Amino acid sequence: MSKVTPLSGFPEYLPRQRLVEQHVLDTIRQVFERHGFSSIETRAVEPLEQMLRKGEIDKEVYVLRRLHAESGEPDAGLGLHFDLTVPLARYVVQNAGHLDFPFRRYQIQKAWRGERPQEGRSREFTQADIDVVGRDTLAFHHDVEVALVMAEVFRTLPCPATVIVVNNRKLAEGFFLGLGATDSSAALRAIDKLDKIGKDKVSDLLVAQAGLTAEAASTCLALAEIRSADTSFVDRVQALGVEHPLLTEGLGELESLIAAACDVMPGAIVADLKIARGLDYYTGTVYETELVGYESVGSICSGGRYDALASDGRTTYPGVGISLGVTRLLAILIGRELVTASRSVPTCVLVAVADEDRRGEASAAAAKLRARGINTEVSPEAAKFGKQIRHADRRGIPYVWFCETDGPHSVKDIRSGDQVAADPGVWLPPEADLNPVVSLSNASVAEPLDPSNR
Repeated sequence: MSKVTPLSGFPEYLPRQRLVEQHVLDTIRQVFERHGFSSIETRAVEPLEQMLRKGEIDKEVYVLRRLHAESGEPDAGLGLHFDLTVPLARYVVQNAGHLDFPFRRYQIQKAWRGERPQEGRSREFTQADIDVVGRDTLAFHHDVEVALVMAEVFRTLPCPATVIVVNNRKLAEGFFLGLGATDSSAALRAIDKLDKIGKDKVSDLLVAQAGLTAEAASTCLALAEIRSADTSFVDRVQALGVEHPLLTEGLGELESLIAAACDVMPGAIVADLKIARGLDYYTGTVYETELVGYESVGSICSGGRYDALASDGRTTYPGVGISLGVTRLLAILIGRELVTASRSVPTCVLVAVADEDRRGEASAAAAKLRARGINTEVSPEAAKFGKQIRHADRRGIPYVWFCETDGPHSVKDIRSGDQVAADPGVWLPPEADLNPVVSLSNASVAEPLDPSNR
């Protein structure tokens, strides 16, 4: 067989790393469900005309085409979805008659983008989204809710501290219009590039593409410098002397969001007025998330309010949502060895086999242990007991079980060397040993793999 080389941008994990991924996914799912969000899964492909009608992402879409398509045969007009929001919009319109509104959905699924792979950016990746979608109207308090749910996810996961930073597109757009911008969308896109290209180049874009004067561009950059964990940002915005009805509306919404977040989870959500989000379908609140100490990776969780993404021509379905880039987060947690699992297998007990004629006896003991929720496997060979113990030790399995023909069975904790008589129908390991433990590498208290044990 020829040498196998990794395929860049399509991550795969070793068993111990996969346990970390599963823990992250299970934790996210349980927090979402605790807040009443229902799971859906959409198809992997969407019509290209739907995916490309908003935003600047046409160069990143993978197109579906048959391998043996005839020369000149057009593609199917389908592409792999690059996020889960566009599929959600289609799903809501298609199934509106079967849904209760406001529709509370979560979705944990893979997506694909043909961008250059780098740390935190893959071509195949998993996202975890929550959205609340209304019919014709949607109360603003849901903008607060989805941010707080995601903040709870981060506080539950074994990961470094995070900060969800928020802005409001109405605030930003109104500010630009108040300064005389001829293209407020161009101004939003320019500000969104601030961390990538710097102030001078953004200022040039604001003048060249948004129709602002150099002085007005400077005022826009002053707005982008405002950041606050409380509502003090309101006075700072007003001090810049710009007026517009849309600015007033957006400023009031952002003030309400930050005030509510401060009451429930102080410090978890911060107003940052340079946040713009590049996709055009956002109309109000926008979110990004910083992993403290790893800000250079970019936002690991983002989203916002979209009042007109989904419509069937008669009814409009406004929504607000936030999406966690699970693969991007794992690239930091696993890639930089910040988080690890205590063992590479879920197995808690290895049942030793004295000789092959007694394998049935070992299998019967294993079945009794499994029936009581203890992850158990039977030794692959009837080697000397010392070799079977070493096999368990290499894989991190904490206990080895011995079946006795005459007398009680026994179980050995191979970490301490303690061995005691045990009945497979009664014995239980300490709860901390039942499942692998996932924890921050420098954490003093480990996190159980199963979030339900929290």
